[in-house]
Amino acid sequence: MGDMANSSIEFHPKPQQQREAPHAGGFGCTLAELRTLMELRGAEALQKIQEAYGDVSGLCRRLKTSPTEGDLLPADGVLIQGNDLKIDESSLTGESDHVRKSADKDPMLLSGTHVMEGSGRMVVTAVGVNSQTGIIFTLLGAGGEEEEKKDKKGKATLTSRKQQDGAMDSSQTRAKKQDGAVAMEMQPLKSAEGGEMEEREKKKANVPKKEKSVLQGKLTKLAVQIGKAGLVMSAITVIILVLYFVIETFVVDGRVWLAECTPVYVQYFVKFFIIGVTVLVVAVPEGLPLAVTISLAYSVKKMMKDNNLVRHLDACETMGNATAICSDKTGTLTTNRMTVVQSYLGDTHYKEIPAPSALTPKILDLLVHAISINSAYTTKILPPEKEGALPRQVGNKTECALLGFVLDLKRDFQPVREQIPEDKLYKVYTFNSVRKSMSTVIRMPDGGFRLFSKGASEILLKKCTNILNSNGELRSFRPRDRDDMVKKIIEPMACDGLRTICIAYRDFSAGQEPDWDNENEVVGDLTCIAVVGIEDPVRPEVPEAIRKCQRAGITVRMVTGDNINTARAIAAKCGIIQPGEDFLCLEGKEFNRRIRNEKGEIEQERLDKVWPKLRVLARSSPTDKHTLVKGIIDSTTGEQRQVVAVTGDGTNDGPALKKADVGFAMGIAGTDVAKEASDIILTDDNFTSIVKAVMWGRNVYDSISKFLQFQLTVNVVAVIVAFTGACITQDSPLKAVQMLWVNLIMDTFASLALATEPPTESLLLRKPYGRDKPLISRTMMKNILGHAVYQLTIIFTLLFVGELFFDIDSGRNAPLHSPPSEHYTIIFNTFVMMQLFNEINARKIHGERNVFDGIFSNPIFCTIVLGTFGIQIVIVQFGGKPFSCSPLSTEQWLWCLFVGVGELVWGQVIATIPTSQLKCLKEAGHGPGKDEMTDEELAEGEEEIDHAERELRRGQILWFRGLNRIQTQIRVVKAFRSSLYEGLEKPESKSSIHNFMATPEFLINDYTHNIPLIDDTDVDENEERLRAPPPPAPNQNNNAIDSGIYLATHVTKSATSSAFSSRPGSPLHSVETSL
Repeated sequence: MGDMANSSIEFHPKPQQQREAPHAGGFGCTLAELRTLMELRGAEALQKIQEAYGDVSGLCRRLKTSPTEGDLLPADGVLIQGNDLKIDESSLTGESDHVRKSADKDPMLLSGTHVMEGSGRMVVTAVGVNSQTGIIFTLLGAGGEEEEKKDKKGKATLTSRKQQDGAMDSSQTRAKKQDGAVAMEMQPLKSAEGGEMEEREKKKANVPKKEKSVLQGKLTKLAVQIGKAGLVMSAITVIILVLYFVIETFVVDGRVWLAECTPVYVQYFVKFFIIGVTVLVVAVPEGLPLAVTISLAYSVKKMMKDNNLVRHLDACETMGNATAICSDKTGTLTTNRMTVVQSYLGDTHYKEIPAPSALTPKILDLLVHAISINSAYTTKILPPEKEGALPRQVGNKTECALLGFVLDLKRDFQPVREQIPEDKLYKVYTFNSVRKSMSTVIRMPDGGFRLFSKGASEILLKKCTNILNSNGELRSFRPRDRDDMVKKIIEPMACDGLRTICIAYRDFSAGQEPDWDNENEVVGDLTCIAVVGIEDPVRPEVPEAIRKCQRAGITVRMVTGDNINTARAIAAKCGIIQPGEDFLCLEGKEFNRRIRNEKGEIEQERLDKVWPKLRVLARSSPTDKHTLVKGIIDSTTGEQRQVVAVTGDGTNDGPALKKADVGFAMGIAGTDVAKEASDIILTDDNFTSIVKAVMWGRNVYDSISKFLQFQLTVNVVAVIVAFTGACITQDSPLKAVQMLWVNLIMDTFASLALATEPPTESLLLRKPYGRDKPLISRTMMKNILGHAVYQLTIIFTLLFVGELFFDIDSGRNAPLHSPPSEHYTIIFNTFVMMQLFNEINARKIHGERNVFDGIFSNPIFCTIVLGTFGIQIVIVQFGGKPFSCSPLSTEQWLWCLFVGVGELVWGQVIATIPTSQLKCLKEAGHGPGKDEMTDEELAEGEEEIDHAERELRRGQILWFRGLNRIQTQIRVVKAFRSSLYEGLEKPESKSSIHNFMATPEFLINDYTHNIPLIDDTDVDENEERLRAPPPPAPNQNNNAIDSGIYLATHVTKSATSSAFSSRPGSPLHSVETSL
């Protein structure tokens, strides 16, 4: 089937095309047709099958495909015959309930989903990379190899006849796009030599490369700037030294260059060159990459203990900049298992699971029997597969919730089922959509019968005439009691987003066996045992974690495939939406209407109006998730660019996880697709681990900033001292070997000391830096320049008047091979002491006063500072000629230490000066702007960049290399554009919002415009939509969230007579806008 995309087969194949593409096997559908079909759901899918194929059997005849059965569906297909078939699509759509499938209502079966109940036969329509799961894999870059093979096969079958054939319909164009064919895909137009070149280009462009992280981009730019400055300074130093020497020797002193003096002169020039190289070495911050690597590696190791398995090293620091988290609901914020969370037993409403001792034994025994017997015996709860995971639920999720309730009450359902096996059940009324209840009859030992029933509370309560009180005795249950119960118990549960189930029973005496076929008579006159509220509960740690994220300035959004009411209730429980806030809760269809223009293209401007207030996106497809994440990342509105993290556990989260700056996958509940697409795996499935990741990420960023603050101070001082000293005294006060030791301290040791600082909770009290925040803040610049002033003052004082103060010989203007002087040794020692104490200052970068805070929690830092001090003593006292050092007396050592400690005092003075007063200070280390990126960088960082941009850039590169073939191809594509647009006005061109591959982000061949997504309701209004721009949809919805108030149904009229309508009576309904 993989070759069908290239075969250009019409919907009803022509003889000519059959000859062209014998590998198509005579199938009557193109791959594009099948893909479009598989993207539809429910009634839409059925309508399409009837229109195109007559019925399902017609589709089978067309495809000549064999049916398949099984638990995990390995391929996409259409159901042709089924018995009570229910599918768990949560891994693909995020829908937590099982989806009922039938040949006459919803026949579409998708790969990667699980058969939970029933059986059936399906006809396979797509396998491998063409299935829905395969499409998602292709988006993640996993389908690259298959695409290459497909291209090769396609080339072999193409003939020159195809060039003349000309017309490509919109479905074939879409097939090409969706097959991941690159911009060069239109192979009929290739010449032999052009094709080879383009193939080479394609291979080069397909090499997966990761875009630079935010921090890497800033550091690279800063390092280049510092490196250039250092190079200029070192060159000027060498030039000045050489000129000074030449002018003084040959002009002022009037000497002549003699042949025997040449070696001496050469030695002078070599010395000058060494001084220049030393200045360059000190100036270039080669310790930066080391500091980053050490910090990241150390953090990654520690994060593993916090249950964060980091797959990509740079994800760690990127997480520190995160400004938004887009989280999946099912399995991430919730446990992805239905659970009883509230119950009404014995006249008491329990908001939590009651203790077994609180219940009367009679009620408890009846409840356990009612649940254990009146459930499908195939439904059970098994021990977890992995340690630390939750028990496995097998079968119907609602029944699993009830069985879990039995286990929570410290009872077991298995002994009850062993006592009354399935074949001993006297009569079973199975659940169906009409009766909305399930009942089971068992024979009692006294010859009588007992009926257990469970079902929707609003239906079953009407059939109850009695209820068990707190003592387990019957009391009458009148209509008035029922109304009270609905108001006080069931409505509050419904407002909490719970599904209410009533459990009841009825006894029949031995003498009177009823007519079992008269169901209404049998299932009546019931006694209510309990009413329970079930939901997919929020993970207990989530609300607190979200609160911490919000306090840290991170916006949390929920993006789910579930319905809007459930999503809104869960969001309120998590704290994502707060009563009284101005927020948006949208469904996927409404979201797409708001962000697309008349042509169906996504506009960033429209998206920018939606995402800042958007908190919940329900009924969303993987495409919608990807669109939202990409839109937030690309947005330039607001004070700073957004850095987006995405969490997810299902296959449907894959594209968004891949696109996000940081993708989190669940380690226990997550699918392989989600893990493959992610950057960090949460090994304990705990949302709190994300907060830890934010802490570590911010800590990495701060560690790098601390190191920069320290290193740049040393850089500035060392370069100025070497340069000024060389210019004035023709010799650097700090010798080459001494400079290299200083370089070792400030690069390797300092990066190790400052990059291993552990994180603190205080990191979560500040706002995230974001993409545009400079690496060196004004406070840091103040610290760097302030400490540089202190150090330069001390060193120049020692250089020019130090010999008088210490009463020693001057070291200035010493001959070429003179022994080391005490004067210059004191300068070197003082310089190192100041750096050591400044390293303690560098531990704080936000102007904090207590620089010793938490110093003993980092043993590496203490060890390095003390170790460096010890080695410095050895170098000064015993270094001698190699280190140009002369041993110092105790008094001189104490003076050096005194000046070094002065750094700490000076640090307090600098902290007193308010940064806001120093308007002249500039920030440094901004991330590279888009216009500043070089062609090489663009070519390097291609993989993570949007497909459309990538194609555009690749097109530019090919253009510059003179491949004029691309012009021809663009002209050909433009020639067919008009036929694409004609598709807008035909009802056949409508496609489902659920489709995975219909939006421009995923289409790699992006030269043609896209067909808009059109819903059933929009077909009649197409022409209106094309003529007039859509009016802005008012925010009708979302502030009535507290206490679960029902929203009244609004019917308003907009300028274009659009109607806002909703199902009457649905709680907290979403207002849908027809444009």
